[in-house]
Amino acid sequence: MNIIQKILINWVRFYQKIFSPDHSFWARWLNHTPYCKHIPSCSDYMIEALEKKWVIRGLFIGIYRILRCNPWSKGWYDPVDK
Repeated sequence: MNIIQKILINWVRFYQKIFSPDHSFWARWLNHTPYCKHIPSCSDYMIEALEKKWVIRGLFIGIYRILRCNPWSKGWYDPVDK
């Protein structure tokens, strides 16, 4: 794993711990049901994509997944390797 991958993955993990409505400390403290309709969540998907597909392709498919995530989508199981 190169340094750019590590930096990007750490940014996503920081987002998960502080801001994510599903993964953050305040989400666990409120004990609510998960917001995400997709399995894995978009942030988990981004981490997995960066680990498996390296930086450029991983960012591309991770951002594409975030763009597909909207209130009108039905939600589904969407692994990185299809």
